[in-house]
Amino acid sequence: MKVRFLLPLALFGVLLAFLAVGLQRDPHEVPSPLVNKPAPPFQVAQLAQAGQAFSPADMKGKVWMLNVWASWCVACRVEHPLLVQLAASRVVPVIGLDYKDKRSDALSFLQKNGDPYNLSAFDGDGRVGIDYGVYGVPETFVIDKNGVIRHKQIGPITAEALDKTILPLIQELNRS
Repeated sequence: MKVRFLLPLALFGVLLAFLAVGLQRDPHEVPSPLVNKPAPPFQVAQLAQAGQAFSPADMKGKVWMLNVWASWCVACRVEHPLLVQLAASRVVPVIGLDYKDKRSDALSFLQKNGDPYNLSAFDGDGRVGIDYGVYGVPETFVIDKNGVIRHKQIGPITAEALDKTILPLIQELNRS
């Protein structure tokens, strides 16, 4: 009879252990299967100049950041001033990927809040985001000179993430 009660108790203990481990992890540090792999290729229209296209191949030979954002995204509004400061420093080209948005809303957002992007690509249907494994905005990718993703930031970029992780990585990648 006691054995019948020990099995559910043991299963409960295992579940409790998994929960405890999961609660100790930072959700912003979810490993991406794309890190250290070539950035997925795409070609989409630019946000401001719909007649012109953008492709990651255009950035070959440069270290750059791809920032996935949207005008409807509250967290994007939080990180936006930091991106404006980063753009002013000209440390790295920042390409925006406007994700599942209306072109007019996105252009209005950038006009009101400043445009930190060298250019923004328009991903109105979200297909590029799917290829990059985006499950929420904002997300930012650091891509090296060979087109390989070297870092993925889930959620808004913070001053701490920029100073401790992103900028040192960009400096290292530019040296190599």
